[in-house]
Amino acid sequence: MKMGKAQMVRKIALGLAAFFVISSFSTSGSALAAGTSSILAGEIKDSTSAPLPGVKIDLAGPNGFATQLTSDAMGKWQVEVTSTGIYDLTLDQASLPSGQALTDVTKATRKINVLMLGTTLTVLFPIGPGTAKTPLLDQSAQLLVDGLILGIIIALAALGLSLVFGTTGLTNFAHGELLTLGGLLTYFFSAIVGLPVFAAIPVAVALSAFIGGYLQDRLLWKPLRKRGTGLIAMLVVSIGLAIFVRYVFLFIFGGDTRQLPQFAGQAGLELGLISITPKAIMSTSVGLLLLIGATLWLLRSRMGKASRAVADNPALAAASGIEVEAVIRSVWILGAFLAAFAGIMVTLNQGVSFLMGQDMLLLIFASVTLGGLGTAYGALVGSLVIGVLIQLSTLIIPTELKYVGALLILIIILLVRPQGILGRKERVG
Repeated sequence: MKMGKAQMVRKIALGLAAFFVISSFSTSGSALAAGTSSILAGEIKDSTSAPLPGVKIDLAGPNGFATQLTSDAMGKWQVEVTSTGIYDLTLDQASLPSGQALTDVTKATRKINVLMLGTTLTVLFPIGPGTAKTPLLDQSAQLLVDGLILGIIIALAALGLSLVFGTTGLTNFAHGELLTLGGLLTYFFSAIVGLPVFAAIPVAVALSAFIGGYLQDRLLWKPLRKRGTGLIAMLVVSIGLAIFVRYVFLFIFGGDTRQLPQFAGQAGLELGLISITPKAIMSTSVGLLLLIGATLWLLRSRMGKASRAVADNPALAAASGIEVEAVIRSVWILGAFLAAFAGIMVTLNQGVSFLMGQDMLLLIFASVTLGGLGTAYGALVGSLVIGVLIQLSTLIIPTELKYVGALLILIIILLVRPQGILGRKERVG
C-alpha cells in the first residue's frame, strides 16, 4: 500500500494539530536563558490615554515567585525576573479609580511566557469607563469582524503555500518566516531608515518577494529538484531552514516585539456594533484586493492557467510546451509576495517579533488542510472558516484556548471529509 503525497501531508497536519491541542493545556516549559534577567513592564491608562497611578498588579511565576506591583505617577510599572517560564499577572480591579474598569474581564489575568532571558516584554490591560457587560449580540458582531480580518491574513499566506504544494509537492515549513520577513523589513525601513510606513510597505513587499520567492527557489529548491531530492527530505530541509532563518531574525532584531512608530496606537472607529481602527480597514481592504487579484491571475492569466496545469500533471504540462520551472518560479514569487503582506497586516495591528511566523504557521497549515490540499480556492475557504471559528470560540472558551477550538473543529471535519472542503478524493494503494 502506497500513500499519496496529499494523504501524507494531511496526516502530518493532523498530527501537528493534535500535538498543539495537547500542548496548549500545558503550562510548563522554559527556554535556554540568553541573559541573566528579563523585564516585564507596562502602562496602566484609561481610554483617553490618561495614566492611572496606584493600580496594583499581582505577579506569580515559576519556583514560587510572587510579588505585588503598583503603577507609578505616570501609570508605569516594571519588574525584573530571573527565571524563564510562565508568569501570571493579575490586575487588582478594586484598585482601579472610580469609573474605570476592565473592558474585557477575561483579561484580568495575563499569562506571559518568558522564553529566554535578556528581553523586555510589554503587558497591557484593556481599561475604559466602567460599563455593563457587553451584550452577546455586540460581542458576536465584533468577533465576527475580527475573525474575517484574521481569515484574510491567513488566506494571504495559505494561498501561496497551497500553490507551492500544488506545483511542487513541497510542504514548506519555512513559509511562516516569509510573514516575519515582511513585517521586519517594514519595521526596518520605517523605524530605522525613516521612511513613511506607506512607503516602507511596498519596498518591504517587493524585497520579500525577491528574497523569499525568487532567491529562495533559485538557490535552494531548484537545485534540490534537479538532484531528484525526495519530498520527505525536502520537508526536513524546510524545517531546518525555518529554524535557521528564525534565529537569524532573533540575532539581528532581538526578541522584543517591535511596533511601527507611526501606528503604535490608534483609536477605533465606532461603526454600529463594531469598533475597528483605520489601519485595520486600510490593510484589510488592500489584502482583499490582493486576494481578488491573485484569484484573477489564476483564472485569466496565461501563467495562472499554466500553474493549474502543472499542479494537475507536471509531466503532461511539460510535454505540452509549458515551461514548468518558470511556472514554479512565478508561484514562489507570488506566494512570498502575499505572505509578506499578511505579515505586514499583523505588524500594523500587533507588532512583529521573530516568532510571529512560527505562531501563524500551524493556522496556515490548518487552513490549507481544511480547504483541501493543493487547491487554491480551498485554501481561501479554509482560512475564512478557521479565522471566524477562532474568534467566535472565545464566546464559550477562554481566550488563551481559542486556537484549540478551531483545531478541534479541523480534526472533526477531516474525520468526516478527509479530502477537505474543496479537495478531491484520491485513491490510496
